[in-house]
Amino acid sequence: MATMTVNQVEAGDQLVMDLEGTHTLPLWAQMAKLNPASPNPKCIPHIWRYSEIKPYLVRAGEVISEAEAERRVLMLVNPAREAPYTTDTVYGGLQLVMPNEIAKAHRHVAFAMRFIIEGSGGFTAVHGKRIQMQRGDVILTPRWNFHDHGKDGSGPMIWLDGLDLPNFRHFPVHFVEHYSKPRYPAEDVDTSKSTIVFPWTKMKAKLDAVDGNHVSLRYLKEDGSEVSLTLGGAAERLNAGKSSPAVRETSSCVYHVITGTGHSVIDGQKIEWKQGDTFCIPTWNRYEHSATGSEDVYLYRFDDQPMTKVLGFYRTDQTDIESLVA
Repeated sequence: MATMTVNQVEAGDQLVMDLEGTHTLPLWAQMAKLNPASPNPKCIPHIWRYSEIKPYLVRAGEVISEAEAERRVLMLVNPAREAPYTTDTVYGGLQLVMPNEIAKAHRHVAFAMRFIIEGSGGFTAVHGKRIQMQRGDVILTPRWNFHDHGKDGSGPMIWLDGLDLPNFRHFPVHFVEHYSKPRYPAEDVDTSKSTIVFPWTKMKAKLDAVDGNHVSLRYLKEDGSEVSLTLGGAAERLNAGKSSPAVRETSSCVYHVITGTGHSVIDGQKIEWKQGDTFCIPTWNRYEHSATGSEDVYLYRFDDQPMTKVLGFYRTDQTDIESLVA
């Protein structure tokens, strides 16, 4: 490689200075940054411990009215970024509805899937279909469907929201419309027959019917496709005392611990977790889970896998890279 002379260096520096005001930048000065040898996510692994966060969420229910909040949510913000980034492509938040409240009806472009953490007597109504919430259920809110949430009985209703909101920082096409009344007209539906509900009783039975120390099943539509083009999910069972295979993939995800205790090693960092905790895994961070208690572990996951696959971006470190040649 030829060595640049002092005059050439000075001439190059002068060129960059002269470019100011032209709204151009020299690619050669940023080639390595824009063309890295491996993915470089901005977000980092992190865990949100339910025992620490729940008191603040309940406190918000006491001091922030439903009218003030519209949606009473504590966003899970990645320490390396600002809201709405839980990972670089996925948003998560813990939402609460108090007894006899209504979270007013609205609709938006963003796709949402909700995992019910605790409570009873809560419901979500999605474009005319009112669904009773049960712990462990996953309820979808498809794009541009009017939806509201409510609660009767006693005690709070808490669930984990998963949305594709970070994508709208790159694609500024997110519209929100508020319905003219607090509730969109809806009728009760049988959750066992609804296409937007995945009851935990059914998913757990499916997991337990499969042999193996680690079993993962995707939440899929009746035709076998992912629940959306951008966001998808899975449920996993990890037998007591066992570990999952190590994975490194170009997909980022958020995990929630349904039951059990254990730990995950993410990019060399050990994160211990228990029931109710939520943690994130950025893209291309190698990870594996271990069940350290005496009981099997059940995990819920939502991720950007449908989007990365449909765009042709998905791969693992086990992928034959020549197969990616288009």
